[in-house]
Amino acid sequence: MKTKQVRANVLLFITALIWGVAFVEQRIAVRFIGAFTFSAIRFAIGALSMLPLLFYFQKKPGEEGSANNVSLKSTLPVGLLLGGVLFFAATLQQMGLYTTTAGKAGFITDLYIIFVPLIEVIFGRRLNKTIWICAPMAAVGLYLISVTDKFTMSSGDIMVLIGSVLWAVHILLIDRFSKSYNPIRLSLIQYLLTAVLSLFVALAIEKTSFYAILQAAGPIIYTGVFSVGIAYTLQIFGQRYAKASHAAIILSMESVISCIAGVLFLNERLGAREIIGCCIMAAAMVLTQCGSFGKKLLARRSDLN
Repeated sequence: MKTKQVRANVLLFITALIWGVAFVEQRIAVRFIGAFTFSAIRFAIGALSMLPLLFYFQKKPGEEGSANNVSLKSTLPVGLLLGGVLFFAATLQQMGLYTTTAGKAGFITDLYIIFVPLIEVIFGRRLNKTIWICAPMAAVGLYLISVTDKFTMSSGDIMVLIGSVLWAVHILLIDRFSKSYNPIRLSLIQYLLTAVLSLFVALAIEKTSFYAILQAAGPIIYTGVFSVGIAYTLQIFGQRYAKASHAAIILSMESVISCIAGVLFLNERLGAREIIGCCIMAAAMVLTQCGSFGKKLLARRSDLN
């Protein structure tokens, strides 16, 4: 393997590591502040952290190609569309963490890997044969980690699952527009919209004190600066030299990392049934990405975690 590819894979693994640990930080944040307050501050910080990237690539238009020549006026509607989907996806994920664990949330969220090709069927695209094996595997895994003996799921698991569908929609939208528009500018717009919408809802329904925000400062800074700004930057540079299939598999490791981080930092515990479910879901994710859908998933979550 070439040195550049090794370095790229290392950068992508660090990205997955940051995103995986972010689930723990989000789980900690719900102890102190509401989901909308957290998202408002987090994405505002994330948007600010993207400004250096914006200025850097503006000075190097060759890095973004013709997409850099698209006006802000033309980019704005697309950015707002992405921001709307991101707002609901991030909100459901954060609200779900009130009643589910960081480990479960990581695995359920990464089901977007399965949902992406399934949603594509609606638009008349043919499914890779692998998905017919992976989708049932993922369903079995989800059942083992989330469905109780009484055939019920926690409200948190359901919210994160719906959020996973929205993450898949978000990925497909990015895949549709990222080649025609400046991706950094798109990210900045969607972060700002998510922050503004979250702020409006937070002011309307949540009661938050300055002291509570200070208590959640660590998770806010981590998810805003590291999960959004730094991880997104590493992903951009990592994908320059990494093979598509390798990159997609490495990035999906965030679900495994979120599970390990939950055990290490939050004393979360998984039973034998849940561990088996996680293993089945992980296998389904890897098999899916080894197919032709790996490239699609590289345009993933410019929100991120």
